[in-house]
Formats: sequence, C-alpha cells, structure tokens
Amino acid sequence: MPELIQKVEVEYQAGQTNYASGHLEAAKENFDKAVDMLMQGPVDVKSDDRLQREFDKIVEGVHNLEMASLKVGDGFSEQKAEPAPIDEANEVTFPVDPAQKARAEQELQKTASDLPLVLNDYVAGYINFFSTRGHKSLVLSWQRSGRYQEMIRRILKEEGVPQDLMYLAQAESGFHPLAVSRVGARGMWQFMHYTAPGYGLKNSWWVDDRQDPEKATRAAAKYLKDLFNQFGDWYLAMAAYNSGAGNVQRAVQRTGYADFWELYKRNVLPLETKNYVPIIVAMTIIAKNPAQYGLTPDEVDPPLAADKVKVDYAVDLRLVAEAVDAPLDQLADLNPSPLRLVTPKDAEYELKLPAGTKEKFGTAIAAIPEDKRVLWRYHRVEQGDSLDSIARKYKASPKAIAEVNNLETEEVVAGSKLIIPVSSEKKLAAASSFSKHPTHYKVRKGDTVLSVADDFAVPPDRVRKWNHMKGNSLRVGRAIVIYKPVAGGRPEPELASTSAKHSKSKKPASKAVASTHTVKQGETLTSIASQYNTTVAALQKYNPRAAEKLHPGDVLVVRR
Repeated sequence: MPELIQKVEVEYQAGQTNYASGHLEAAKENFDKAVDMLMQGPVDVKSDDRLQREFDKIVEGVHNLEMASLKVGDGFSEQKAEPAPIDEANEVTFPVDPAQKARAEQELQKTASDLPLVLNDYVAGYINFFSTRGHKSLVLSWQRSGRYQEMIRRILKEEGVPQDLMYLAQAESGFHPLAVSRVGARGMWQFMHYTAPGYGLKNSWWVDDRQDPEKATRAAAKYLKDLFNQFGDWYLAMAAYNSGAGNVQRAVQRTGYADFWELYKRNVLPLETKNYVPIIVAMTIIAKNPAQYGLTPDEVDPPLAADKVKVDYAVDLRLVAEAVDAPLDQLADLNPSPLRLVTPKDAEYELKLPAGTKEKFGTAIAAIPEDKRVLWRYHRVEQGDSLDSIARKYKASPKAIAEVNNLETEEVVAGSKLIIPVSSEKKLAAASSFSKHPTHYKVRKGDTVLSVADDFAVPPDRVRKWNHMKGNSLRVGRAIVIYKPVAGGRPEPELASTSAKHSKSKKPASKAVASTHTVKQGETLTSIASQYNTTVAALQKYNPRAAEKLHPGDVLVVRR
C-alpha cells in the first residue's frame, strides 16, 4: 500500500510541476493518471483510510488549482493553436515537373538573394508541391507575411543574418504566431521549449514568448547566427535549427563533408531534416518570384499597426477589446503571447492596442479597479436593452450595475457604454437554477470540462456531476448532458428528486431554500460548496458529521 501511495504522489507532484510551468495537457494527464492509479488499484479506496486521504487530497488539490486559475481569467482556456504547415510538407515526396523546373532556373538567374539559392531535384519537387497540393497553405502564408515582413527584415538586418531567412518562418509556420508542430515546437519560428530559454524566450502559465512575433524573431536571428558561426554554412545552420547542432555535427564527422547536399545524398541526417532545407529553399524561390506562382501583392495583409502600453497588472483581453471598441480577434492578433487571453498577474507586459486607441484605453481602464480587470466587463447598450436584461446576460446585480455607473434611474441609453461589475462568485458559479430539460452536447476536438462549462455558463463541477465524471478531460465524440442556467428557474430533476427525509443531519428543517446532495466518490466539502454557491462553513453548520469525514452515499442538507 505505501508503494502505491508513493507512486501516486510522484504522479501528482509531476502534475503540480507541469501546471506551474504552464504545461496544461501534461498536467491534466498527470492528475488523471494519479486518480486512475488509485481507482484501479488492488484495494478499494473506500476501504483504506490512507488511500481515501490520498484520493481526497488529489481531488481537492486539482479542484483548487482549477478555481485559482479561473479567478484570474479562464485559467484552463488556452488560445487555439494552429498546426504547423511544415508538418504536412514533410510528409510528402513530390515529383519534379521538368517544365516548371526549367522556368524556375531561368527566373533564378535574375533573382537577387542574400542566401545561396540552389535549384536541384529535391528543391524542384517542393516547388511542384507548393504549386499544387500545398498551394492553399502557400497563399495563406503569403497573405499573412505582410503583417510581419517589415519587422522581420529589420531585426534580421540588426542581428547581421541574411534577410531572406525570413522565408524559414514562412515554411515553418506560415507566419502564424500560434503554430504548434507535432513535436511541440511553437510560434512563428517554431522554438522547442528547451531551446527557447537560452535565447531569452520565457514561458509561464500565462505567457509564452515563443508566440511573440518580435521576441521570437530576435531569438531566431541570434540562434541562426550562432549556428552559422559553428558550421560556416547557412544550409547546415538551417539543418541544425531543425534537428539540433549535435545531429549535424555528428553527420559531418562521420562523412568528413561539411556540405548539406553531400550529407543529404549519404543519408546521414534525419528524414525530416533532409526535407527541411529543400522546403525552405523552395519557399524562398517562390516568394522571390511570386507572379510565376499565382501570388499577387494585392493578397498581402497590411502591417499590424499598434499602440503600445506597459501594464503591470492582469487584464483580460476581452475587457481591453470592449474598452477600445475593437473585435477580440484583433486584440488576440496583436497580443498572441498571452496563453489564456489574460496578461500576466505579477510581471510587466507590453500590451499592444489598435493604432490610435491608447488614450481611449487609458480612460476606460482607469474606471475599472485594478483587481477587477479580469472579471469586470464593458457593455455597449443596444436598442431594446434594459438594466435587467443586461444584468441577466452577465449574471450580475442590476443594483451593482446602477451603482458603479452612477445611474439615477433604471433607464439605459442605446449607444452608451456601461461597466459591468461581474463578481468572481457569479463568474464561477454562473447560476443556482437550471433548466428541467437537458441539452445534449457532442464533444469536439479541444473541448475540456472547463471550456464546455464556460460555454454554457454553468459550474464545472455540475458538468462532472451530471455526467458522472472526474477530471477535466473529455473524449471527442462523447455526448454529454448539460442543464442550461435559467433566471429564477427550478433545479434540474437530479437535484430536485432527492428527498430531504433521507438526510443524516439532525438539524430541523428551515424555511430557507434547501435541497439535498448525495455525496459521490471523490467529492469534498470544498467541491460541494462550489457546486451550490455556498461555503464549507455553511455545509458544516447544517451537517455536523460532515466536519469529520465524507463518505459516498452520505446525504447533505444544502441551504442557500
């Protein structure tokens, strides 16, 4: 038994470490594995106090982490990553189109580049790929390139590396700051987590600098320059950027050739690295001769113009968008490095705003208390809105809205903007009454219990309870039950059906609103209090025995 508890504890501590480092998926896997080890062990958890204590500690710990994160933004709602385009290109071997290769050779003679451009069959095959099957991703990356070209060229020049290495980022990520590869490389320049810190890219639960276009470009330029200084050749530097300097160095030592194409022919590099350099060279040749490959200047996005303001407090980008009357997507494009749409709580962050909105932001944000900038919202009043309807939308108090906006009457004026004082309790608990009729939701890729709960504005613990599940993971394709919140509605059948006469509490009935709750495996007073928007002290007051220990099957009186 001690051996099992020790293994479970190791997994749980690993989850804590991953959580603190911002590795969300790994943390969830650790926590789920720890619970599974206990539940599937040789001894029933309920029959052994040591196992029960360990189980309670894990469930309580994970619950507390979820709640702590939710109190500062969404916590578990990560920005949606994009697949790295180079992953698709690496999977194919495309034939050479002789006519296309001949035209490319003619164009290449007139092409100026600060990189040595070679056109062989390996490169020509990828030119054919990007002209056919890969043309859609080529067009998208060409369009997005306009946002960052000026910035990238400036930084590459400042760092003393060829400016045409810009097309390495086009091949790697399609110039998408949220690109993530199959092996976990992230950002426009596809840095791995172990390489990034050495070049000044920090990663926390809230921010990943690999997704900051300017910081990542500076880091990539320095890294590529270091690799060139090591190998004396830009092609070998690019190969080392992909697979690591050690792999390339060993290949050179084995063969005696410090030449990428010789290493390619002798098959001493990983397959992905062999393809990597031809893909980048092909992309560069295409980008230098866009008209020949169906690309026009009209398709290129304009540069991202922005005002910059330094903030040393946590603020939700949704509030920022509302403050400056801009779409959330625009704020997210300008600020791709916050992983959870919230600036860091305990560090300075350079917030980028739509050009010309710096003063507007300063005025609007000053009206929101600093400790409320991840909770409160702005709402632009629309025709037909009323104070009550706005309050219901945000699950806020009409009185609180009136007070914070100094409203003398309940009338609201269309076109005006109101501060919405959303409380953390309202945001987390969302509602205490739910529809009698279930909604069936089919889990999609990327969904978690927390994200689904947030979408339907219901507490995460309710989602788990309704569907008899633990943890935060959801299986894609699974149909789950949701009881939507209703204003002044009645509880869902499961909560209303349990009779109070089964309660083990000796407290007499009260005229206060009361219901009962049957304790399930793994539940604690904290998790139950969160479900019902009450406190542990209140539960203990009406259920004296609960102060000692909870057992599955116990029935608690819940009064609100």
